[in-house]
Amino acid sequence: MPEASIFDQILDPANRANPYPLYTELRKTPVTRQADGTYVVSTYNEIVALLHDPRVSSDPRRHPGFADAKPGAEEDLPGLPLSFINQDPPEHDRLRELAMRRFGPPCTPGWIEGMRPWLAEVATGLIDKLSGHSRVDIVDDFAYPLPVTAICRILGVPREDQPRFHVWADAIIETIDPSTGTFEERVHRRQQVQAELGQYLGELADARARQPGDDLISGLLTETGPPGPMSREDVLSTGSLLLVAGHETTVNLITNGMLTGLVEELLRYEPPVQMRTNRVTVADIDVAGVTVPAGSPLALVLAAGNRDPQRFPDADRFDPSRTSNDHLSFNSGIHYCFGAPLARVEAQVALPALARRLVNPRLVTDPPPYRPSPELRGPRHLLVEIDAVIPAAEAARAPASPKQPA
Repeated sequence: MPEASIFDQILDPANRANPYPLYTELRKTPVTRQADGTYVVSTYNEIVALLHDPRVSSDPRRHPGFADAKPGAEEDLPGLPLSFINQDPPEHDRLRELAMRRFGPPCTPGWIEGMRPWLAEVATGLIDKLSGHSRVDIVDDFAYPLPVTAICRILGVPREDQPRFHVWADAIIETIDPSTGTFEERVHRRQQVQAELGQYLGELADARARQPGDDLISGLLTETGPPGPMSREDVLSTGSLLLVAGHETTVNLITNGMLTGLVEELLRYEPPVQMRTNRVTVADIDVAGVTVPAGSPLALVLAAGNRDPQRFPDADRFDPSRTSNDHLSFNSGIHYCFGAPLARVEAQVALPALARRLVNPRLVTDPPPYRPSPELRGPRHLLVEIDAVIPAAEAARAPASPKQPA
């Protein structure tokens, strides 16, 4: 049996708690070809160049294995076409512009920031529920319910329906993991889950079309400015994207932050999205002296790029005082993370609230159990013992510690 490559070891769940030594080894060869034909890129400059290169596609229909994905093709899912992050210009640009018009800057720059007081109330309520407990799970008790409550409010999803999205999100995230089967198998599983989610969102969109509210789905369906409202089908795919990506990555960000510290350096040092494996070349591209042929799948290892010493001095050290922190954790180029403004606000609210109110938090298990996904990396549970929970009014009168590790 051939020896596992460095990338294979990174995909192995046994290395999820600390993949960073493997990323160091991976960077020694900036571009490596895997047995399945995927080219893995691990250095900062090369990743950035590819993220901005129009010869790289995010459309899964260009993947060499897509034609073999059964049953059907992803664009044939009932009521759920490809989301804009899985499309290329010009359709990507049109749909992203429509979504951003309602979601935030530059058209509505104060909308996400205006949610900060409400998010603080939600965070306060979640921490209040921890009072009287000596052991809490930061993931289940706080890091998951905060962002899912936020994204459901943004989209107009009733709170009683929120638990359903945990099941759908976990199932979709499993299909992102390249270690859980072939590309074709993962497309098949994703189709099945997205069909269920699409049916739910279709019913929600129909209700909002009849009686619009102040939520994003209503806004996308009733937009009056050019180029007009988003189609019902594209509203469904955008809603699906946000319901999954809009909270799963923030769960990891908050949970990793409980283990580490301040937001921007945390994003570089412990990124919630470790790699992107959804790109394919549409022409021959020279990358660090290696010719990547047209039609080759790419794995862009963002977390390795974030610790590239050629870009970040003393890259393996957590340093909140870095003056230049152009990390890759929100991607780059035309696919820069749509939800980055929301994720930042959520983390800026959540981490100080935890630091102010949890007295002497300490890990029960070190390292904690991690989710199996190598792409969306974060603890599945984060059990913490605490001495007490400071009342919210008392905590508000005291300055937050800049860093209170678990």
